[in-house]
Amino acid sequence: MALQITVDQDAATAPFEQIRAQIAELARSGTLPVGYKLPTVRGFAEELGLAANTVAKAYRALEADGVIETRGRHGTFIAAAGDATLRRAAEAAQTYAQRARRLGLDRAAALATVEDALRAVYGDSE
Repeated sequence: MALQITVDQDAATAPFEQIRAQIAELARSGTLPVGYKLPTVRGFAEELGLAANTVAKAYRALEADGVIETRGRHGTFIAAAGDATLRRAAEAAQTYAQRARRLGLDRAAALATVEDALRAVYGDSE
């Protein structure tokens, strides 16, 4: 299976974010199965016509999100991300809740702030 990623140079979204989002979605949907070996940074950058740093930045973000894992010289692979992704999201939510409380927000204001942020990122589709 070949990795099918497209980057629109004219899009408002940065190329590294386009790569990150597409790989994350392919992993989440199961199109890229756990253990799938991703192309090397250099090879993938060349294939996409981008700088290696752009692909490296996308890979670093994906690794930070638990979507991929790097195994040194063996390569970069799709991780078993379900549990790790949910765990990281729960940690981020806990950090936010604690900070909102320290800032003096009540529960309703903290929740409204989260909903505003989610609308900004996901759109009004839900």
